Amino acid sequence: MPTGRRFDVVLFGATGFTGGLTAEYLAEHAPPGLRWALAGRNPAKLAAVRDRLGIDDLELLTADVNDPASLTAIAEATRVVITTVGPYITYGDPLVGACAAAGTDYVDLTGEPEFVDRTYLRHHAKAVETGARLVHCCGFDSIPYDLGVLYTVNQLPADVPLTVDGYITVSASVSGGTFQSAVNAFSRLRDMQKAAAERRKVEPRSVRRVRGRARAGKVADLGIWAVPLPTIDPQVVLRSARALEQYGPEFTYGHHLAVKRLPTALAVAGGAAGLIAASQVRPLRTWLLNRKPPGDGPTPAERQRSWFKATFIGTGADTRVHTEITGGDPGYDETAKMLAESALCLATDDLPPTAGQVTTATAMGEALTTRLTAAGITFRTVSKAVRT
Repeated sequence: MPTGRRFDVVLFGATGFTGGLTAEYLAEHAPPGLRWALAGRNPAKLAAVRDRLGIDDLELLTADVNDPASLTAIAEATRVVITTVGPYITYGDPLVGACAAAGTDYVDLTGEPEFVDRTYLRHHAKAVETGARLVHCCGFDSIPYDLGVLYTVNQLPADVPLTVDGYITVSASVSGGTFQSAVNAFSRLRDMQKAAAERRKVEPRSVRRVRGRARAGKVADLGIWAVPLPTIDPQVVLRSARALEQYGPEFTYGHHLAVKRLPTALAVAGGAAGLIAASQVRPLRTWLLNRKPPGDGPTPAERQRSWFKATFIGTGADTRVHTEITGGDPGYDETAKMLAESALCLATDDLPPTAGQVTTATAMGEALTTRLTAAGITFRTVSKAVRT
C-alpha cells in the first residue's frame, strides 16, 4: 500500500446519483482520522455535495476523464480511488490506467464484461508491477455472489470437487445510469466476445478445473423457477475460484434469477431477449436510451421498499449446504454501502498480499464479509447436511 499519500480515499463521481449515495455513506461511516476527498469535473456541483454532507473541511478535487493529467494527480494523491463514473467502457479506462501506473488501489461499480477484460489486457501487468489492486464489480454486481459463494464454499469439505448454484430474487427499481450501461453493453456483444477471447489467450491457466453452468426450470426443493442470468457475476465468481485454493480441485457455478411462477420466468426470459435484440439496432437503441436518461434514480421511499436475496446451494462429497445473503435496496443504498466498505477495507484492513486485477473475494474475502455483516447485510446458513 502506498505511503506518504495526501488522502486515504478519493471518491470520483460524487455528483452522480450513486456517487452521491456513496459520499453520504462515507460521511456517516468513515472511521475517525480517515483522510478522504471528493473529485469530479464540476467544482460547483462538488461544493453542493459537500454542503449537503455538512463537512466544511472536506477537500474537493477537480478532474475530468478527458484530462489525463488531472486523473494522474488524483491517483498519485491517494491510496484508494473509488469511481462511479460510467458507462465504464466509455469513461473508465483513463482512470484505471492512472491508478495502475501510480500503484493506487481502485474500486468501481462496473457490470460491463468488456470493460473488465480490456482493463486486464491493458493494465493488469502494470498493476502487478506497481502493487495496485484493481477491484471491479464492488456493488450489487458482484459482491453478493462473489462473497456469498466464498461463504458457502468455506462450509464445504476441502480438497474435493465442489458445485454451487446461486438463485437471485430482487425487488427494486433501476436508475437511468444503470439502464444506459446495460443497453450499451448489450449493443457491444461482438466487442465483448472479442475482448474475452483476447483475454483467454494471455491469461494464465488455472491449476483447477473451473466451469460455469446454467439451468432453466423448476427447483422443487426451493419452490422457485430458475432462469439463467447472463450477467458478469458468474465470471467474477469463477475468477475467484481459479485464484483460491478452498474452491477445490474442480469447481462448478451456476447463476440464475429465481421467480415464483412459470409465467413470470417466461416473461423475464422473453423480455431479456427482446432488450438484447433491440440494443443491436441503432434506432431502437436510441429510443431505449431516451426512455430512461442518466442522472435519475429511485426515490428514498422506493429504495426503502426494495430488497434482495441471494440463495446458494453448495455440494461437495457428502455435504450439502444452503446459505442466504440478504439486504435492502440492491442497486443504490446497498451498492453504495458495498462500494464504500470495499474502499475502506482496502485502505485500512490487514489483507493478504495481492496485486493486479483481482476480485473482491481474492483481495478482501472474509474481511469484507465481516464489514458488510456489521453494516447490515446478512450472511446466514439456512441448513447444512452431511450424509452418513
